[in-house]
Amino acid sequence: MDLDYWSTRYQKQQTGWDIGEASGPLIQLFQGINNKNAKILIPGCGNAYEAEYLFNAGYKNVVIIDIAQEPLDDFKSRNPEFPSKQIVLGDFFKHQGIYDIIVEQTFFCAINPNMRPAYVEKCHELLNNTGSVIGVLFNREFDGGPPFGGSTEEYQSLFKFKFSKVSFERSPHSIKPRKNSEVVFCCEK
Repeated sequence: MDLDYWSTRYQKQQTGWDIGEASGPLIQLFQGINNKNAKILIPGCGNAYEAEYLFNAGYKNVVIIDIAQEPLDDFKSRNPEFPSKQIVLGDFFKHQGIYDIIVEQTFFCAINPNMRPAYVEKCHELLNNTGSVIGVLFNREFDGGPPFGGSTEEYQSLFKFKFSKVSFERSPHSIKPRKNSEVVFCCEK
């Protein structure tokens, strides 16, 4: 699951995770962000519909990062006004910066589960002292992967070691194919 793997998936349009718009659970979470100047990072952003939604809603400090060029090119063609310096081709685990919010949408389930502790550590490192990770995770298992599933209990145990406030709840706004299999979460430093 390196650059070639993900580029090939985009080139062959093998992107079953892509729903073509910002997901309902994330839109609900975004409505709780009161600071339009918040610096927001979306790792493993894919086609970045969430960034498009936020940017069009007036959040101008959104940074997206993906390891594959193809979805970033698609995003830029759909959003020519989005600042190029806020579109990063690179590895999340090597990324540097300080953010108020990190948005999780399908990246966590795309990485090998052995990398989940490193993901939590990197999120903690990239957030300011009052920052938070918000997003949606699968609350179910999958055969093989990606996507890789998991459970609320697993996620709580991962995040509680680095974050002081950890909240997970079933998503009432999931699309039909994901109904009753997603949790929304917020983990604050």
